[in-house]
Amino acid sequence: MTNLPALSAPDLAALLASRLCHDIISPVGAIQSGLELLDDMPDDPESMALVRSSTKSAVAKLQFARIAYGASGSSTAQIDMGDARTVAEGWMAFEKANLQWSGERAYVPKNIAKLVLNLLVVANASVPRGREVEVSIERLEPTARFTLRARGKPLRVPAKFRELLAGETTPESIDAHGIQPYYALLLAREAGLSVRLEQGEEEVVFHVVPADESEEALRSVEIEAPR
Repeated sequence: MTNLPALSAPDLAALLASRLCHDIISPVGAIQSGLELLDDMPDDPESMALVRSSTKSAVAKLQFARIAYGASGSSTAQIDMGDARTVAEGWMAFEKANLQWSGERAYVPKNIAKLVLNLLVVANASVPRGREVEVSIERLEPTARFTLRARGKPLRVPAKFRELLAGETTPESIDAHGIQPYYALLLAREAGLSVRLEQGEEEVVFHVVPADESEEALRSVEIEAPR
């Protein structure tokens, strides 16, 4: 399993809250700007369009965050992967890449659904605008196995994610920008899964497999492409 630096529960909660605020401040700020413009120019179509678009973006981000970062009920709660797909599609409608999603729909332990969504954030950040991210749910029972592929050029997997995979970080180096990839790998560890990264010239693949499924998985994470 990935050797992650230890964070206290209060620090983890505070950094995730900071990340959430960072994600929604832009659309909420745009709503405020649009409303101020409407104060000066009532019924202005461009201002109204800005408010409508920004409101939809804020709602999509909050619905996504509710599952990706939130408690989603009790510690034993399960999440419908169909609901995870729905919030993923809503969130990606306002992001850089286009989303393709395939695989079965079933209720799964919440950390499985949360892991898929958090790796989706990392995959989306790896490709330029207008490219594609594909989520393939290969198996959910008895243990989950799935793959995310990000296609485009140039590919830039977030540096903090790579550092965390390689065990090159300390608690002091985790900030509001690095907490999301940290949380993704923490979810994988809690779910008994292993994440491996494979990168080519125009495609990066995030493999998620049971940690005890093979010798390769037991060796934690393998990075197959040079940095």
